[in-house]
Amino acid sequence: MTTTARVIHSDPDVLGGTPVFVGTRVPIKTLLDYLEAGDPLDKFLDHFPSVSREQAIAALELAKEMLTAYANPA
Repeated sequence: MTTTARVIHSDPDVLGGTPVFVGTRVPIKTLLDYLEAGDPLDKFLDHFPSVSREQAIAALELAKEMLTAYANPA
């Protein structure tokens, strides 16, 4: 399982505590907004070069793990 500590950081002094990619000021929500709009991952990475591909994939893996863990059984 991916740990949030390696991917996501929240600090009240950085964007008012908005969860960002570790080592950046790029909100995690921005990645999700790009994908929701139909933009490819490469476009997000081109626009935010401080986020590595590995970080973006790890954030998506973490989201996948969390969504599957909390899914209600049928």
